[in-house]
Amino acid sequence: MAFIGVGGGIGLGELKAGKGVCERGRRRRVVGPRMDRVDEGIYDSSTSPEDVRVVVFGATGYIGRYVTTEFANRGYQVSAFTREKSGVKGKNSVDDVRKDFPAAVQVITGNVSDRTSVANAFDVESNAKSTVMVSCLASRSGGIEDSNKIDYHATLNCLEEGYTGGARHFILLSAICVEKPLLEFQRAKLKFEAKLQELAEKDESFSYSIVRPTAFFKSLAGQVKRVKDGSAYIMFGDGELSKCNAISERDLADFIANCCSDPSKRNQILPVGGPGKPVTPKEQAEILFRLLDREPKFSKAPIGVMDVGISVLDFVSKLLPGAKDAAEFARIGKYYAVQDMVGPEYGNDTLEDFFKDVIENGLEGQELGSAAVFSD
Repeated sequence: MAFIGVGGGIGLGELKAGKGVCERGRRRRVVGPRMDRVDEGIYDSSTSPEDVRVVVFGATGYIGRYVTTEFANRGYQVSAFTREKSGVKGKNSVDDVRKDFPAAVQVITGNVSDRTSVANAFDVESNAKSTVMVSCLASRSGGIEDSNKIDYHATLNCLEEGYTGGARHFILLSAICVEKPLLEFQRAKLKFEAKLQELAEKDESFSYSIVRPTAFFKSLAGQVKRVKDGSAYIMFGDGELSKCNAISERDLADFIANCCSDPSKRNQILPVGGPGKPVTPKEQAEILFRLLDREPKFSKAPIGVMDVGISVLDFVSKLLPGAKDAAEFARIGKYYAVQDMVGPEYGNDTLEDFFKDVIENGLEGQELGSAAVFSD
């Protein structure tokens, strides 16, 4: 029985249970003294957070930061995997990362595209009964090459090296939009989800939780400053498309951490949204104008303009392959302009409260980086 993925297969027989040692080829790695007890699992009634090691990949990203902190606050043994320079445009050093997390969090540096580097995250002596992998990885741009590099290949590196290192549960931060896959990053995410499910079917000691959130609050905040400054709210069509019940980073981190203790989330695909009814872009704008005590002012852009742009970029990309990502970015823009993002309600934080906070305190810590659609 073997799990086959990029870079070769992982044979279950390669795991030397009971000796705290795993061999793969010529590599001999110490993975802790409790590999013989992985079957106790994170859902065993005798298992407490202190018994579980959680390795978070994408720990310095927008959601990853909150997820890492939530697990640490609950008492889990947390390791945060990060690049030497992380954050938007690599502005954060390793020391910055350490300061950002609770003192108990172990910060491990490496590169998720380097399998040996990823393996180092599991080469740690631990008294934990179980090890859990959490992936908050996502391509920054959504470009074709970047999506496959991060959303599939790098995430698969984490799965394969973690599995080899004795981890037996994988929590994946995916996205609800994969339910209607029209974009490359969605197909890459689904391809990886299939690998998770395949492994769980082959090895009953392994399990997963696939979390598919609707949208993050910050993705709806791109026009707060422009509206506050007196500009019109830009919307596509009549503003009635692409309704969603977005979820806060805090509520989503809480939901993800629950996947380490709630057996109903084992081997499940878990769509999730924030509390309250889904709101359209027009309704989001009306909330903003009301909070600012101003008359609504809109600037409407026809959806057809996006179709024309996509057609032109597709034609250009046939002549200039480097333009393929530009066409993909245009498709991403249209997708989010027309598709609904609605999931089961969860949490307490509301979009209105988020808008209030942004109006008063700005968007520090909410940077979209290359994912921004509207630039303030």
